[in-house]
Amino acid sequence: MRNALAHAPAKQRSAVAAMLKTIFAQETKAGGETQWEIVADARREKQPKLGALMDSSRDDVLAYMSFPREHWVQIASTNPLGRMNRAVKRCADVIGIFPNDEAIIRLVGALMIETNDEWAVARRYMSLETLARVTDNPTVRLLAVAV
Repeated sequence: MRNALAHAPAKQRSAVAAMLKTIFAQETKAGGETQWEIVADARREKQPKLGALMDSSRDDVLAYMSFPREHWVQIASTNPLGRMNRAVKRCADVIGIFPNDEAIIRLVGALMIETNDEWAVARRYMSLETLARVTDNPTVRLLAVAV
């Protein structure tokens, strides 16, 4: 949204934002793609850069619509990414100065592994039932955890 609005004149940004929001209000991927084309066609003449941006980014922006509707909010959310960035910052602040790039990579890698393990077992961001609908393996089970 920010990238698109950067290509719109300041006085028209609220109108362009309202038009773009109609795309994400669609119930299905086909509806989203149809609305995307309508909005892109409407903007193409007045803002050619915005039209070109929309033409090149449609598949990337609407990729989340290929998943079940129950997942759309979680996919669009940047909350887990923000949480991860805060954890990295917290650890980096404690250490202060890193001797080399490999030390930073080890720290961030360890945090990523720890976070992945935590989310795989303790914090379920998406239910197993809805995840089973998007996987080739219909039997989804939690791994046994040794305590």
